[in-house]
Amino acid sequence: MKLRQLFGRVLFQLRWKNKPKVVGWGMTPIEATEFIKGMGKTVVTFFGYSSVYENEKAMLEIARKVLSEYSPETTLVNIGATRNGLGAAYSVAKSIGFATTGVVSTLALENVGDISKDVDYICFIADDQWGGKLPNSETLSPTSQAMVTCSDILIGIGGNKISCDEMVFGREQGKTIHFYPAEVNHEWLIRRAQRLGLPQPKSFRRAVHEVFGKEHDQ
Repeated sequence: MKLRQLFGRVLFQLRWKNKPKVVGWGMTPIEATEFIKGMGKTVVTFFGYSSVYENEKAMLEIARKVLSEYSPETTLVNIGATRNGLGAAYSVAKSIGFATTGVVSTLALENVGDISKDVDYICFIADDQWGGKLPNSETLSPTSQAMVTCSDILIGIGGNKISCDEMVFGREQGKTIHFYPAEVNHEWLIRRAQRLGLPQPKSFRRAVHEVFGKEHDQ
């Protein structure tokens, strides 16, 4: 673990004290999956944008509608531990009474202020990237492996490349998948393109929609 992450760990402990409960500070996908599966509930994992949604209210309504089909007594809600973007759905899950978990790279320890206050248990995965495929490989990074293998049902609400890699892997593993179209914040994406010297975006529905949205649009 890098020095910044060690400092973040100390800061996290000072800031959050007893909640969220950290299951492990540098877990493997197997360890995280064993813990989450060990809770004995159906694991519903949400995938989507970690950045701002164009219509966050609509995203939260989708999350609420999805969760209305499950029981808090038998279902665990899992997301990526942070409060930004899709992480806002944690508050919906908690308001209904669901237990929540978060699976996230140890990179998140470099900015612990982004951790959601509505996560009950966090599994920090030893990983030097946020997720997606490893460089020059078809293998998922440890964080993405953990996100998929711990899940029974995958819910996509929009989503970029990392979410797409994860959901495609989940489909290959025979997981149940549901997808709902959603646009990333227009201003954010335009500014990102300008900063990186990329062409003006032609669409604000990103990578997951390119793969799973075709089925939805039919």
